[in-house]
Amino acid sequence: MSRVIDGSRSARTVGSSRSLEWILLLVVAFVGGPLGATALAGMPDWNGVADVETVEVLTKDQDGAARETTVWLLVQDGEGYVRTGNTTWGGNVVRDGELTLRIGGQEYPLRVEFVEDESARERLTRGFREKYGWSDALIGWIRGSHPRIMHLVSR
Repeated sequence: MSRVIDGSRSARTVGSSRSLEWILLLVVAFVGGPLGATALAGMPDWNGVADVETVEVLTKDQDGAARETTVWLLVQDGEGYVRTGNTTWGGNVVRDGELTLRIGGQEYPLRVEFVEDESARERLTRGFREKYGWSDALIGWIRGSHPRIMHLVSR
């Protein structure tokens, strides 16, 4: 924050203005507002976003560059899941174990747990197929038969 002291104000006036600036910044930081509009949220309301078709996944490449990828979202039993084949963003998640999910402009910093149990994988695969229909079958042919399925959990 910059300020100009033109010599016409006393030191006390400048100090009071500075204190007011800090108070306003603290209020905005805790309450939200224009400066906090892109603040990260804790966890999505999974049931509230169950009908959302696509979301953005934000990861970091090995060199630190940001990567944004649009993926499908499955909400099953009140939990969120995404999946990927052998992709760069998927490799980023394997390496870091974390991602940021963007839904409707709101960002959620999340951790992933890879679904390894075969019965759970089959149930989730059926869920993706029911939600996305023939498009899921087509992308499955391209992506491969054993994608990484990621359970999205709080950091």
